[in-house]
Amino acid sequence: MRAHEAGAMHGDIGDRGPGWLRPPADVNALVPQLWPRQVERGADGALTVAGLDVRELAAGYGTPAYVLDEDDLRSRARDFRAAFPDVDVYYAGKAFLCRAVVRMIAEEGLHLDVCSGGELATALSAGMPAERIGFHGNNKSVAELTRALDAGVGRIILDSFTEIDRLTALARERGVRPGVLIRVTVGVEAHTHEFIATAHEDQKFGFSLAGGAAAAAAFTVIDEGVLDLRGLHSHIGSQIFDTSGFEVSARRVLALQAQIRDARGVELPELDLGGGFGIAYTTQDDPATPDELAKRLRKIVDSECAAENLAVPHLSIEPGRAIVGPAVFTLYTVGTVKDVDGLRTYVSVDGGMSDNIRTALYDASYSATLADRASTAEPMLARVVGKHCEAGDIVVKDEFLPADVQPGDLVAVPGTGAYCRSMASNYNHVPRPPVVAVRDGRARLIVRRETEEDLLALDVG
Repeated sequence: MRAHEAGAMHGDIGDRGPGWLRPPADVNALVPQLWPRQVERGADGALTVAGLDVRELAAGYGTPAYVLDEDDLRSRARDFRAAFPDVDVYYAGKAFLCRAVVRMIAEEGLHLDVCSGGELATALSAGMPAERIGFHGNNKSVAELTRALDAGVGRIILDSFTEIDRLTALARERGVRPGVLIRVTVGVEAHTHEFIATAHEDQKFGFSLAGGAAAAAAFTVIDEGVLDLRGLHSHIGSQIFDTSGFEVSARRVLALQAQIRDARGVELPELDLGGGFGIAYTTQDDPATPDELAKRLRKIVDSECAAENLAVPHLSIEPGRAIVGPAVFTLYTVGTVKDVDGLRTYVSVDGGMSDNIRTALYDASYSATLADRASTAEPMLARVVGKHCEAGDIVVKDEFLPADVQPGDLVAVPGTGAYCRSMASNYNHVPRPPVVAVRDGRARLIVRRETEEDLLALDVG
């Protein structure tokens, strides 16, 4: 069932006007599916994560800060491995990548997708075996492809005819035969924001199926005989709840695989169904579990392979958000509180669109809660906003917070593990926050906070 990406942690909050809003029965309540698995309220109402009080984290590391529940991330990685035991699970590094996370997902037995030279460098520097790395991207440079070949990256996902020519020339020069997949644009309209829907025809990724480019790309690679074409790849978008899109995608990709078999006598051994599995940002989101996804995707592939008289290929998937997204929350300090009579109260925090651009970019919805204490005050409709010089600098569009929220309070926003730190910026010359991993009541810094000195060090004027 597709979830509507609107709403907040308490009640049903959307864009239907204040008359439709219903305040929560308990403004202190936490909805478990929105938070890392080890987050709870202590006896005095303050949030704890893995037994550590968020007030201690704020005192030790400052705010804003991304707080990662390490056991939560690891358990979600294990959930995917258990649900897909005969499938290669590639963690989509673009969701969030640092060396500590690379090591976590490697230790949990996952593979890793990267989509830039910087992500590849991070993966290699953290010790991820190159053969377990896949390299994505619509415009990989000669230098990036060269590095991938020299490192022995396990597979490269081809995205254009230019890239086929470029990689073929490099592989021939080096006398190597890299494994490759063809990224197929299948024409599926994913029910998500247009900027994160990636399988419709009018966008930059992949080879068009309808126009014949995907078949031509496969024939080119096979006929050249330099690259090892292992299979096809399809990714229909992000934050997807309805598996019907995967069914259409699999049907079309496997029909292409049958076409390649009939035309060239080659039955490709692999199929990548992509990722984009949604998570709960608000109470209106109802994501499938890894077990549910596995059952549905396996049924889809088995059915379509039988229809095309194909052997079931070795599958791979690419969850990123579904693993790291729920494992992180962002901790902020309230700076000002502004009441706009009859509308809402603006709660300004010490971060904003520089540490979470998704609300401004995708109209994404988030939840929030008062994190440093409990409150008996009546709930008020609030908008959590940032400190940047932009009217659109909104972190949480609508949320019920206690009416006594005040400067100095801590506010926590869950579900910020995916794409928040990855897409963070220095807008208004604001240094990016740290990432703090918590496990067994202990915290460690895995990405340090940027400083003004860091910013000035790059300014050579």
